[in-house]
Amino acid sequence: MSNLNAAPWFLRAGRAKTKLGGFRWARLALLALLWISAGCAVGPNYVRPEISAPQGWHAALGGGATAQPTDAQVLASWWTTLEDPILTRLIGRAVQGNLDLKKAQARVREARARRGVSQSDLFPTLKATGSATRSRNSGEASTAQDSYAVGLDASWELDVFGGVRRSVEAATADLQASEEDLRIVLVSLLGEVALNYIEARTFQARLAVAEANLAAQTETYELTAVRVQAGLTTALDLEQATYNLENTRSQIPTLRSGLEEAKNRLAILLGEHPGAVHAELAERQPIPVPPLEVAVGVPADLLRRRPDVRQAERKLAAQTAQIGVATAELYPKFSLLGSIGLSALDLTKLVSAASRTYSIGPSVSWRLFDAGAVRKNIQVQSALQEQALIQYEATVLTALEEVENALVAFVEEQRRREALREASRAAERAVALAQAQYGAGMVDFRSVLDAERSLLTLQDQLAQSEGTVTSNVVRLYKALGGGWTPLVAGEAGS
Repeated sequence: MSNLNAAPWFLRAGRAKTKLGGFRWARLALLALLWISAGCAVGPNYVRPEISAPQGWHAALGGGATAQPTDAQVLASWWTTLEDPILTRLIGRAVQGNLDLKKAQARVREARARRGVSQSDLFPTLKATGSATRSRNSGEASTAQDSYAVGLDASWELDVFGGVRRSVEAATADLQASEEDLRIVLVSLLGEVALNYIEARTFQARLAVAEANLAAQTETYELTAVRVQAGLTTALDLEQATYNLENTRSQIPTLRSGLEEAKNRLAILLGEHPGAVHAELAERQPIPVPPLEVAVGVPADLLRRRPDVRQAERKLAAQTAQIGVATAELYPKFSLLGSIGLSALDLTKLVSAASRTYSIGPSVSWRLFDAGAVRKNIQVQSALQEQALIQYEATVLTALEEVENALVAFVEEQRRREALREASRAAERAVALAQAQYGAGMVDFRSVLDAERSLLTLQDQLAQSEGTVTSNVVRLYKALGGGWTPLVAGEAGS
């Protein structure tokens, strides 16, 4: 029932009747049952909003990115495309031990229990009572009297206007939103594990570059020292060789510190103590190589798959149902009350027929005046629904933006890497030529220094670019919403 102004005949009668005759109650009960059986509920019925998605990506595809439909299995376990068994093993440990993921699983269990609480309001409640009392008067003829009673009390509020059903609807949508939140955490976790692992391997590659250049510059320094002793060059060349050598040496502690930090972050993501992965990553391994092709599909597929978009839509559904919950407060509440019991002054007579008591009958309550609080609450819930819709639309735009940015970074960094490769090769040749010409006395030592500094800088940038290319593949898979499908069946930890 989506019309908020629609109301049954007894709401337009002009006054509330709190005491109804048998015939009138029977008729009203029949109407209530018909209303319930028809499934009507006040408040708007939720309709999933239609969000138009672009037909294709604005960013030019290249570097292996294609518009082919994404393979569900590949996207679900995208890290296997990097073909690094250590990374695969670390991701498995993260899924088992990460604390944020465990907390998200607990939130799902909480939401499931809350839905159960809401569903319980659809059913009658039954409670047992029992008492045994002794009373004494304070007159001259003081006497004591015992009394005993046992009984069962039952009550059932008829969900005539669907307030409880709307509450269950909201709780169900909240549960689904919490499940999507779990998937958001999972997608983020797997991406962060891979990114930190790649960062650690990148630091190892940069360390190898720095140490190789340090060794080469040490040879240059030793050669220069010999030439100074032989009087073939001045002490200035030796000092220049010294500061070039020590400048390279000074970069190594910073790289080692960065490597340690990356390993420690990786251990924390796995839910383990800092240092837990150091032995596993002690041996230097190359940066994982990205796959030759990454299928990105079309934007419409992305919006159906991204867990943050799905979560925002479920939150919108939950808030829409909350309008119905608030609207139901405008209407009367009908309940059936009943009790049956035994009451006697003598315990031996408690089970006799004369001690039996019972009561049964309807109950009606209706809030007649609250200074507009209910209607204001409806306005509050409607405004919250509007905010949820805006948030949903914003989440869609953010998802599209992240993929577009990831595509551009993925393509452009590969171009940068190729340029750095060519520059590094040229720098290696330049160092060899500068050293040969310096040995022949054709150029001064500054040419050697410039060539060696350029080589170190370009090789370090190339190592970083190699790591960035692979990291951008991870970011692209993450932006596409990959990584949560394998845990759908048992992700809540129930």
